[in-house]
Amino acid sequence: MKIEPGPLQKIAPNVKFGEGVKVYDFVNLYGCEIGDHSKIGTFVEIQKGVKIGKNCKISSHTFICEGVTIEDDVFIGHNVTFINDMYPRATAEGGGLQTEADWVCIPTLIRKGASVGSSATILAGVTVGEKAIVGAGSVVTKDVPPGTIVAGNPAKVLRKITGEKMK
Repeated sequence: MKIEPGPLQKIAPNVKFGEGVKVYDFVNLYGCEIGDHSKIGTFVEIQKGVKIGKNCKISSHTFICEGVTIEDDVFIGHNVTFINDMYPRATAEGGGLQTEADWVCIPTLIRKGASVGSSATILAGVTVGEKAIVGAGSVVTKDVPPGTIVAGNPAKVLRKITGEKMK
C-alpha cells in the first residue's frame, strides 16, 4: 500500500505500509515496514530496517531506531525511546565522525501483545516477552519474561499477569 505524505509528514518512498495504516502529522519514516491497521502518532521517528507488525499503536513523540522489531498487537506509549548501540561515540578512532561502518547495530525485539508505557527507555539487545507490560518511565536493561509486569530503573519484575488480563 502506498501512503502519500501530507505537507507535515516526512515519509521516504521506501517505506512499506500494510492495509489501513494511519499516520499522523510531523512524522519521519524511512526504510521501515508498518503492518496492517497500525497507527503511528504525531512526532514519531521510525528508522530504516524497523519492522512493525499488525494492529500496533505507536504513540506520539516516540523514537524507534534501526534494529527494532515490534510484533503484532503491541502498544508503545508516548515518548518511548529505543537504543541500538551500547557504547555510542560521535567519532571514530581516526577522529572523524563515525559512519555505519564504525559501529554494530544491536537488535531489539518487542513480542506480540506487549505494552510499553510512556517515557520508557528500551536498551539495545533486549527482548520484551509476549503480553508483558513495561511500566511508564522504566529503563529496560535486560529481557522481560512473557506475561510479566516490570517497572523501575533498572526495570524489575513486579509480578506475573494472570487470568483475564493475559487474554
